[in-house]
Amino acid sequence: MKLFKTWVLCIMGAVSVNTAFAQEPTIKISPKFEAYRDSLKQVKYDHVFPIWGQKAYSKGFDIPYPVGAMGNFVWMEQGITISNLQLGIQSSNTDIGLTPVNFIEFGNNTNTSYSVNFRPDVWVFPFLNVYGLLGYGQSTTEVNIVYPISLQSIVKQNISTYGIGIMAAGAVGPVFFSLDTNFTWNKPELLDEAVQVRVVGLRTGHSFVFKNKPERNIAVWVGAMFVEMGSVTAGQLKLKDALPAADGTKRDEIVNNYYDWYDNEATIPEKVIADRILTPIVERLEAADGEAVIKYGLDKQVQQKWNGLIGAQFQYNKHWQLRTEFGVLGNRKSALVSLNYRFLL
Repeated sequence: MKLFKTWVLCIMGAVSVNTAFAQEPTIKISPKFEAYRDSLKQVKYDHVFPIWGQKAYSKGFDIPYPVGAMGNFVWMEQGITISNLQLGIQSSNTDIGLTPVNFIEFGNNTNTSYSVNFRPDVWVFPFLNVYGLLGYGQSTTEVNIVYPISLQSIVKQNISTYGIGIMAAGAVGPVFFSLDTNFTWNKPELLDEAVQVRVVGLRTGHSFVFKNKPERNIAVWVGAMFVEMGSVTAGQLKLKDALPAADGTKRDEIVNNYYDWYDNEATIPEKVIADRILTPIVERLEAADGEAVIKYGLDKQVQQKWNGLIGAQFQYNKHWQLRTEFGVLGNRKSALVSLNYRFLL
C-alpha cells in the first residue's frame, strides 16, 4: 500500500483544468521556483482533504487548496436529431393521446442554450476531485419539418440543472492531463421529466509559471468533449407556442399546404394516421385555437457526440482562478467563462 501511494503521488501532480494547476519541475528551474518547491517540502499539512496531502507536499507538489466554489457561464449551440415522433392534442372538445407519426421527416434541427451554474468541489485525493452542479438557464430549440409540409417551430423555455461529477488529474513532466465526467439532470419547463445528460472531457496542456511568483501561472490546453443525452423526451405545450401561427397569412399557408398534401400526395396509411392526429391539430390551427395543448413524445439525441476543446486559465494565486474554454471542430460550438475561489478547510 505504501508503494502504491508513493507511485500515485509521483505520477499524479495534483493538477486540474477546473481549479489550480501544478507543474512538476523540468530540468531547468529558476532559483525562485526551486526555493518555492523546497519550501513546499517543509509544509506541515494537517487538513482532512486531500487525503495524502502531506505526502504530496513532502515530495514538492504544489497541490491546490482542497475546497472550491466556482461560478460558470456556459453558452452552447449544437445540432440535434429527432426520431420516433408521437403527437397528441387536448382542447375543450378534443382529447387524443400520443399517436406515432413516423412519416414526418425533419431537416436540420438545432438547440441553443445558455446557463449560469454553481460548482462546489473538493479534492478527496491530490489526484481526484468530486464536485456538484446546480444551474439555471434558457434553451431555444429550432425544429424544421420538411415533410409532409415545410414548417419551422421555435420553442424557448427555461431549464434548471443539477448533477454530480468526478475528475482525475495528473502530470508527467511539464504536461498535465485530466479526465472529467459528470451526470446532470436538466429539467426544461415544458417537459414532463428531466433529461439526463452525460459529459466526458479529456484535456492535456502545459502551465507557464511566473518566475517571480511561483503561485501564479497561466495554463493552456487542448482536448475533446463527449456529450450524450437521454433519448426519450415527452412533454406538452400550447399550440400558439409550437407553431408560427400568430401571423394570419402564415397560418393560412400552413393550413393550405397541409390539405394540398392530404388531397394530392398522402398515401392511404398516411391518411389514416393524419385523420387521427394531424387533421385535428390543423383544424385547431385553422380556428386560431392557440390554447389547444399539443402533447408530444420523441427520441432526441445530439448529432455529433464528440467535439474539440481549447482553453486557458489564469491563476492569480492559490485562492483565485479565471478560466475560459471554447468548443471547436464539429457542429457543437460552446463557450465557457468561470471564476473559481479556493480555500482550506
